[in-house]
Amino acid sequence: MSRKHSSYYENYWPSYESTRPRPADGIKARAQRGSFTSTWWGDRWIKALTPLMDSGRLSRGRSYARKGQVLEINIHPGKVTARVQGSRPTPYKVTIELKPLTDGQWGAVFDALAGQALYAAQLLNGEMPDDIESVFNAVHVPLFPSTRGDLGSDCSCPDWANPCKHVAAVYYLLGERFDADPFLLFTLRGRTKEQVAAELRKRRAVGAPVSEELTPYAPAAISAAPVAPLAESLAHYWGSAQALAGFRVQIAEPPVALALLKRVGLPDFIEPGFFRAQLERSYSAVTERALAVAFAESKSEEA
Repeated sequence: MSRKHSSYYENYWPSYESTRPRPADGIKARAQRGSFTSTWWGDRWIKALTPLMDSGRLSRGRSYARKGQVLEINIHPGKVTARVQGSRPTPYKVTIELKPLTDGQWGAVFDALAGQALYAAQLLNGEMPDDIESVFNAVHVPLFPSTRGDLGSDCSCPDWANPCKHVAAVYYLLGERFDADPFLLFTLRGRTKEQVAAELRKRRAVGAPVSEELTPYAPAAISAAPVAPLAESLAHYWGSAQALAGFRVQIAEPPVALALLKRVGLPDFIEPGFFRAQLERSYSAVTERALAVAFAESKSEEA
């Protein structure tokens, strides 16, 4: 088609847009190839978009995200606003809305989290538990968008499809944002990181007796026998001078199952499903064996 005819069609159909975007120096994805995310929550966010779009627009969205076509992203409770540079001089305005959770839904989540000492400790320490989604699922509250009704999007571009490639570009970069700060997921669902911490502290404090009179701490007096010179102690330097008959170790079933595995998490290069199941079985077996041995020894000592 000649330049003259091309100009004619562009003027006749004002909504026509070239597939080649204008160069932009916006937010470039850190991952220039392969996966956009490196955490399970970032990955879950990206996977939630896949059923909503065709592969072509997803591919062009990834290209836009990596080229720096997204100029800015702002995250608010329940809404994300962004500007994306397309082929026209004026950047397109993109809005992504995730339905905020109700007060009742958040209340159920906070109650469940407060009842899990490990989860509460991690969240209060500014860390996102690896399997926190299971807590949301247990109270039937979705953390990630699960239906089309949960997620809304809009773009000022002339593309008839929604979501379009500009929305997809913002969506992919949001996955990277969530990698760096997973608490932005909570913000998008209606609660900031600070609000989550405040609610957990309040619920953890409920029921704890508080004395109006503070008793100053006074450590018990410590009496120590005179220490013999080192030259006179060489015979038992590497051993114990006295039997530890009065020393007792209290062994009990851990209050949180698989606490170490939940705290450390899994490496990024390991498939989480199969390997985690194997580790859980191994940890459980080791715990059961340790308890059996410990209680068997304690029973023999009592006999």
